[in-house]
Amino acid sequence: MNKWLYRISIALALLGLVVAIYMTIFKLTDNDKMCIGNGGCSKVNSSIYAEVYGIPVALFGVGGYAVIAALLFMEDRNQFLEQNGTMIVFGLALIGFLFTLYLIYVELALIHALCPFCVTSQITMTILFILSIIRLARQPIN
Repeated sequence: MNKWLYRISIALALLGLVVAIYMTIFKLTDNDKMCIGNGGCSKVNSSIYAEVYGIPVALFGVGGYAVIAALLFMEDRNQFLEQNGTMIVFGLALIGFLFTLYLIYVELALIHALCPFCVTSQITMTILFILSIIRLARQPIN
């Protein structure tokens, strides 16, 4: 296991988790003071795309980043995850990346606003996805 890629992946998952928690709190409290920059956060968070069946989109991010971080932390502590953790993280990062592409489309084409926190999460997930591909490619075949 490449420790550098592993540590960067954990750091990114934790960064994404913090941003997603922040955005979930912002959505649930509707506190416009939490929005920085050009006001895009408020526009994005008040749009119909900010929820799926009444669940804040940011809460899906909390779940996704938390699961990825937990799997990464447990990768070298569990025999099953030692062998399969990289592939599972890749699968979750792929799902997160595809959802990120959708969210970028929604922000740019439908809402016409960018939220700095959303962009931070989108960049974080994209890099996490790229690192998961590299980690998977470098994983020794058993």
